[in-house]
Amino acid sequence: MRTVTVRLPEAMAAALEAESRDRGVSKSDVVRERLETRAKSAPRRDSSLDAIADLIGSVDGLPSKLSAQKKAYLRQSNYGRKRHR
Repeated sequence: MRTVTVRLPEAMAAALEAESRDRGVSKSDVVRERLETRAKSAPRRDSSLDAIADLIGSVDGLPSKLSAQKKAYLRQSNYGRKRHR
């Protein structure tokens, strides 16, 4: 098993110590149980692409090769240049 060091706020550390003491288990056991519970209840995404899949193709009017030619597109649209007032 690997060791991980975590810094906790005083209130959270006190709550962790109290639960550990009340249950008669180590603080590490309490933290492991909480992390396992969280991992089981959280919905899992297969990849980052799944997280943004609904956004793909949702913006009209952009060049088809924008990802390959982003610098040229930004230069053409004057992005980042100072504007005269």
